[in-house]
This record gives sequence, structure tokens and C-alpha cells, in this order.
Amino acid sequence: EGMDPPKTILFPPEKICMVWLQRQKAGAGLYNVGNTCFLNAVLQCLTYTPPLANYMLSREHSRTCHQQGFCMMCTMEAHVNKVLHSRVSVVLPLDVLKVFRRIGEHFQPGREEDAHDFLCCTVDAMQKACLSGNSDLDPASQSTTIVHQIFGGFLRSRVTCFSCKAISDSYEAFLDVPLDIKGASSLTAALKDFVTPEHLDGENCFKCSKCKKSVAASKRFTVHCAPKILTVCLKRFDCFTGGKINKVVEYPEYLDLRPYMSQADGEPLCYSLYAVLVHSGASCHGGHYYCYTKASNGLWYQMDDESVELRSIDTALRQKAYLLFYAR
Repeated sequence: EGMDPPKTILFPPEKICMVWLQRQKAGAGLYNVGNTCFLNAVLQCLTYTPPLANYMLSREHSRTCHQQGFCMMCTMEAHVNKVLHSRVSVVLPLDVLKVFRRIGEHFQPGREEDAHDFLCCTVDAMQKACLSGNSDLDPASQSTTIVHQIFGGFLRSRVTCFSCKAISDSYEAFLDVPLDIKGASSLTAALKDFVTPEHLDGENCFKCSKCKKSVAASKRFTVHCAPKILTVCLKRFDCFTGGKINKVVEYPEYLDLRPYMSQADGEPLCYSLYAVLVHSGASCHGGHYYCYTKASNGLWYQMDDESVELRSIDTALRQKAYLLFYAR
């Protein structure tokens, strides 16, 4: 509603399966080759994303891929199959390490990078691989790749003019939702802050196309199209100082996204937590990343580089989370 429909469907939505097609215990841990814990933690969270893993395990992408050279989908497919089918307890994520600089030009081997930045670049590289040869498509059609259909949604920004009450809507695709946690002690409080209208006034006035002048207005973001996989980044790091907000932010195992939608009344929109990525340390320039993931057998594991240990859901829910992954 309110958005242009896609002219082309790049991947049939009915082929995306949200439940695991193969059930097994957790796969292999990942060797740290020197400050690569951020990479390992992100890869494990992606490996245990059910609709992505199902597709990668089917090897459907590599069978039909015509891309010359670097393809992030082929890279991830090889990695996921290696981890989940491994006969050994630890593997080297060589497929990803080989293309590390192709994922993000600013990444430096041997340097501790930001896990959220690496996740964004990885998902973006997968999206680009799916669009290979289709880059001139309209934005709505670009959002029909398997990657965007798994991770992507749309936000609506609604500006309401205080003078003439005119409404101006714009839509923006997203692959994750970064949330401010300075004033929030829980995920639901941070989401509530996210959808709270912002007052546009003074230097920040809105140029109303109906009034033909700069006016006071309110601006409100809501989730317009909900993703199948909701990835949330709790903004713990200060962009300027690198300092860290180290407080506890509570998050539930089950989340209803309905109150934060453009259509806030209706059936609950329920999500289930399946991965939690944690940063331990005082600032973004150092420390250590590890994660908790729910394997296809329904059990939770702590994945810390080479180590893969069984843990309870209670332990997974008590972390100072940096990234949260929820499946619809």
C-alpha cells in the first residue's frame, strides 16, 4: 500500500522456507587467524539463519550462477555447506577470508573490524551478487532477490505539516534496523523510541509542497513492510569517540513487531530469536566478538571462534547484545 509494485520478480517468494529442512546438532567452530572473531561471529549468525541456510544447502545458486570472478552468494554457499556438513569440529573460513577485501574495500587483514559493518557489507555483497546483470531494475524489483526477501523490509517516513495537515510519505528499503539505546533499557523501549514522531522546527523546518513554505511538522518512521528475518543493531558504539554503551538492554525470546508497523492494528506479527552477537570490551577499537545461535535441532550454542558449547536459552537472553537476529 502506497508503494509501486515490482515489475520483475527475481526469486519466487513461495520457495523461501522459514523452517529448517534438515535437523542436526550445531556444525563446526571457526579458526581465528588473528583478529577475525568479528568475521567468525557474523558468519555463524548467518549460517544459522534458517531460510538462508536452506537455500545454501540446496546449492541452487552455484548450479545456475553465471557470474565471472567474485560472487558472495557462491562464497557463502561454500562456507555454509562446509560448516554444517563438516566431519571435524573446527574449520578455517577460507572461502570468506580469500575474498575479505572484496566484501569491503576498507577492511584491513589483521585488524579488528566492527561486526555490524562486516554484516552489512556481507549482506550487501550477497544482494549485489543476486542483482548481477539486473542492476538497471526499478527499486521494487531489486527488492525481490532472495537476499532482500529474507533480510529486507521497507520503512515509511511520514511527514505531517502542522499548518495545512498535508501528509508526505516516502519509503526506504532496509536490511537491518539500527536502534538508539541511550535512553532505552529494553529492545521494545528502543523500538518505541524509533517510531515516536520527531518534531521538525526552527532550522530543521519542513518545506511543505502544499503551503509552498518552510513550516513546523512532525516526522515519524514506521516499519511498512516487515522482513522475514529482523536484524537489529543496538547502537553501543559512539561514532566519534569509539566509546561503548555497556549497559544491559533486555530483549525477549519472542517479539511482536505489530505496534511498530505503519498498520499498527491487526494480527500480531511474531518473531522468534535465533541468534545473539556479543561484543566484550571497553571500546569498538578492541575487545572480542562471539555469539549464541539456535541450531536446527532447536538447541542453543555459544560459538566463540573454535569453541562450540551447548548453552541454555536463559544464558542467550542474558547477554549485553550488540546484534539480535529474529525469524518470523
